Amino acid sequence: MRVGIIGAGVAGLATAKTLLQAGHEVVVFDPAPDVGGVWSRTRRYPGLTTQSARSTYGFSDYPMPRDFPEWPSGEQVQSWLESYAHEFKIEPHLRLGVRVLSATRTAGGWTLACSDGSSCDVARVVVANGVFCEPNLPVFEGQDEFTAAGGKILPGTEVHDATIAQGEHVLVVGYGKSACDVTVPLSEVAASTDVIARQLLWKVPRKIGGVLNFKMLLLTRMGEALFKYHRLRGVERFLHGPANPIRRAMLNSVGSVSVRQFKLEQLGLVPRGSMEGIVKGAIGLATEGFFEGVEAGTIRVRRDTTIARLRAGEAELSDGTVLPAGLIVCATGFQQGVPFLDADVQRKLFDERGNFQLYRQILPPGVDGLYFNGYNSSFFSPLNAEMAAVWITAHLAGLVPLPPLDDMQAQVREQLAFMDEATDRHHSRGAKIIPFSLKNADEVLNDLGLNIPRRVRAAHWLNPVDPSAYRGVTPALIARLRARERSLENA
Repeated sequence: MRVGIIGAGVAGLATAKTLLQAGHEVVVFDPAPDVGGVWSRTRRYPGLTTQSARSTYGFSDYPMPRDFPEWPSGEQVQSWLESYAHEFKIEPHLRLGVRVLSATRTAGGWTLACSDGSSCDVARVVVANGVFCEPNLPVFEGQDEFTAAGGKILPGTEVHDATIAQGEHVLVVGYGKSACDVTVPLSEVAASTDVIARQLLWKVPRKIGGVLNFKMLLLTRMGEALFKYHRLRGVERFLHGPANPIRRAMLNSVGSVSVRQFKLEQLGLVPRGSMEGIVKGAIGLATEGFFEGVEAGTIRVRRDTTIARLRAGEAELSDGTVLPAGLIVCATGFQQGVPFLDADVQRKLFDERGNFQLYRQILPPGVDGLYFNGYNSSFFSPLNAEMAAVWITAHLAGLVPLPPLDDMQAQVREQLAFMDEATDRHHSRGAKIIPFSLKNADEVLNDLGLNIPRRVRAAHWLNPVDPSAYRGVTPALIARLRARERSLENA
């Protein structure tokens, strides 16, 4: 088939590679001039690094170079994805700098209308534009007055060079990873740097106690099992039953270490609640230099506040504080947008609260010929995207046993209701699966009978998950497809 893929980030490239290996024709569209999605040079902000360690953030058959640091920079990740596209001969199928404006269903599939005036007919469409595709910018009272006086308001993804903050009074709105990441380089050149944090979030040290790499705790199957899934099995029943006090102590001990390691009490930055509730406010890896900057006074965190009003050259906070301001950087999350899909498709795609209704985070029940990849954003995004690409490829071949439509819809509603509770709705409209990354991979691969051996999964209970353990999955599916082709030819 000819498959149109919207997005050339991690998920789009993984989908293209897998479909090409299965013999399909693909066309990959992306409005950016380069591959990479969130890692594109058009979206990288100073200080951007991966949240997961290099050894865990990779494809099964294409790890990051060993000479990359433990937490590679945005530029390094983009160069790696560029080399991935070259290695697997995806480059000839890319249409970069081209935005898909509409995807319209036809009798034979879909017609994609593009920003360059062209159109493209495809049999199937894979939406891989990303959970973090459009910045969610707040609207501030008085912002017209502020900008008329020369003030700037930018999303973090449009801050490409720290020198934009040279000599400026900078306000960074947000307290997630991207907010803290961008704050550090800006604070090195700004006249002042204040972080406006509506809510403080727990931060996990890269090295717990300065010694233990955090991947040894959270990037293992044991680490994932410390958070209660809605279908408990085996050891998980024990952890959330008789061993619950031990499980809670394990998680909250990380919080205690964080408080000591970052001197949070002295800085007045201890978040409310316990480390056990970390996923309810989004898990964040601590940014190197952030708390050191707070201690040194080059970064000030205004906790439990918001910007109430802007005026020329200043911002008034909700607690009455007035700060000088010339540059406001908003690291306030993202919107998950699919404006190219028509109203009828969107009615079937979203629930009444605007959550994506996706079976296995991939298939919108009741919409034929449409798939999503990358809407399973996780600690192991390349691996989860790759496994979703395998599922899509198998489904195109009719090799995925699906429950009836009503059952699929019920399972989607159940998953959304669970994630609402587990993450306090911090799940990007149902498109983010942290901290249940491996649960998603298991469910996807169990559908196909292609999960990795139990003994290998057991090894990942105490050791960080190694994506290369999944290296045989795609070849196994391709072999199955080839065997079926030979069988049909001989019939």
